[in-house]
Amino acid sequence: MEELEPPFRKIIHVDMDAFYASVEQLDNPELKGKPVAVGGSSVRGVVSAASYEARKYGVRSAMSGVLARKKCPSLLFVKPRFARYKEISLQIRKIFYEYTDLVEPLSLDEAYLDVTENKKGNPSASLIAQEIRERIWEELGLRASAGISINKFLAKVASDINKPNGQKTIHPEEVVPFLEELSVGKFYGVGKVTAAKMYNLGIFTGLDLKQKTLEELTRLFGKSGGFYYNIVRGIHHSKVKPDRVRKSIAAERTFNENLSSEIYMLDKLEHIAEELEKRMKHSKAKGKTVTLKIKYSDFTQQTRSKTVHKYVQRKEEFFPIIKELLLQDTLKNSVRLLGISLSNLNTEKKDPVWIQLEFDF
Repeated sequence: MEELEPPFRKIIHVDMDAFYASVEQLDNPELKGKPVAVGGSSVRGVVSAASYEARKYGVRSAMSGVLARKKCPSLLFVKPRFARYKEISLQIRKIFYEYTDLVEPLSLDEAYLDVTENKKGNPSASLIAQEIRERIWEELGLRASAGISINKFLAKVASDINKPNGQKTIHPEEVVPFLEELSVGKFYGVGKVTAAKMYNLGIFTGLDLKQKTLEELTRLFGKSGGFYYNIVRGIHHSKVKPDRVRKSIAAERTFNENLSSEIYMLDKLEHIAEELEKRMKHSKAKGKTVTLKIKYSDFTQQTRSKTVHKYVQRKEEFFPIIKELLLQDTLKNSVRLLGISLSNLNTEKKDPVWIQLEFDF
């Protein structure tokens, strides 16, 4: 049997279970055991998160509030409280740091931990993951799942296997057979479109994927082909990065009604720009690349960008560029979402910032 070459890292991926919805049930006991959706129930509302009671009815994140209500008539909608979610996220992270400084947050509700060498001197990553999950429950009243393996890719895949409130360890000797049997649709980094393409090519499992040469995969999937070639062999060298560089800061808004007039769009963009300026000043950041994000009523998306020679931060500096980007080409349809971001920032190695999508409820 094919074997992997040591040395191996000990990586844990911790993923909170239905985080936003669980926080709402924690803070409001009347919601416990009931189907809960964090988001909006209006025509333009979108589900940000769903409790496991709601998921039994097929309610999922990113689903429209109207469809979610059809699937689960007893669904209870709660408006998101991102400040509260971040507050608890920071408490969870404090627990992580008691075990290792190599913590890489991916979002408010998940993170990678490298515990190859850890502050507890515990050689078992599985026992560390179990202890962390127990502490999160005892100290915060929330459930978490975890995946443990030799690299970030495998840990991420493993954390989803025994959800909710479970964990899965993929030991070094189990990696090759595990990946060969795994459906390609379960591979982290393989989305629905790519999975469908693989199915059409007769690639259903890791073993099927393994039969393809690097040249074939590169021809079929471009640069991603090399990634697929390596991960199916258990090769993933990405390290846990505790100092993730912030790449952009953004603000965006989804509208109750589609916009078809550029005059109305500019008015909305004025308000979005004001919010972005606040966030830039709060982060003490400036950027050189200005990007306008447009999502149309048919859910297709477009971005238009321009890079300037000097750093900008204030609305009066970057809004003329946004106006130029909006008017540079005819819009193909009515618009349901507009967003502005500044990237190519002057900051380096700062703590990550999570800017949540804003909805009109």
